[in-house]
Amino acid sequence: MRGVARALLFPPVLGARSRVLQYAPMTDMPTRSFSLPDLRIVPVASLVPHEHHDEHRTGPLTKRIQAQGVLRNPPIVAPLRAPGLERYVVLDGANRTAAAEAAGLPHLAVQVVRYEEPSVRLLTWNHALAGIDGASLLEALDRVPGLERCPEQVAHARAMLARREILAYVLTQGLEAVTLCAPGDFAERNRVLNAVVAEYRKHAKVYRVGPDALDLALERIPDAGALVVFPHFDPAEILELASTGARLPAGITRHLIAWRALRVNLPLDLLADRERSREEKEAWVRSWMRERLEQNHVRFYEESTVLFDE
Repeated sequence: MRGVARALLFPPVLGARSRVLQYAPMTDMPTRSFSLPDLRIVPVASLVPHEHHDEHRTGPLTKRIQAQGVLRNPPIVAPLRAPGLERYVVLDGANRTAAAEAAGLPHLAVQVVRYEEPSVRLLTWNHALAGIDGASLLEALDRVPGLERCPEQVAHARAMLARREILAYVLTQGLEAVTLCAPGDFAERNRVLNAVVAEYRKHAKVYRVGPDALDLALERIPDAGALVVFPHFDPAEILELASTGARLPAGITRHLIAWRALRVNLPLDLLADRERSREEKEAWVRSWMRERLEQNHVRFYEESTVLFDE
């Protein structure tokens, strides 16, 4: 559905809590321009994840999507350069993409974005671990082949992580930081990082948190026994991972999307229909978008939002 966002204009009123700015094309648009999300119908086979999906979430998500009969929130993707191929790296929505593949959908609705600021900002989630204490965690990590660990002061561990000299570091109550290291190139270090996350997922419940301090994580997760702090990644690393077929562990990268499309609620029957072509499905979506606009059902919210029904 290329160009849909360029072709459509907004109605005069977007809602009581929204603002209206000058209409602008997608190219060279101002940072706060209210331009429609670039929604497209793409083959599921063209979607390339950069992280592993969470197997504990994919199964229930597949059942929920099938029960609801709609795709509520499209995955966020960016074009991935591949000579002669149409490919997109999945920035957010690995579990939804895996659920679509598991459900046998030929096509999926996605929101295509430019992988650069201000359209997309790449941050990091850290992992608060509940159900395991520090000593048990370190004992489990000793079973990861190729992993080296050593105690460090927290300030030094943060500096080492900023310089990418370590994979991550662990904070536990009453102890200094424990750095996690591995020799080798980026691919080998990424393999060890995946093994680390896979190991502690066997023994702990994992929560995604923003702070890199255990006391702050405890404010949200009171029974957390440890905090694993990860480095910041660059978009170029994410694109390289996707293009080579490598994956980061689930739940580390955090992409903040400007004007993310939510509550789209596209019928699953439309995406699953193998008799209708991709072009016919995109035409349906264009018609649907026009109808939503004409009925003043499109809202833009600039403020941060907390959803309790996801």
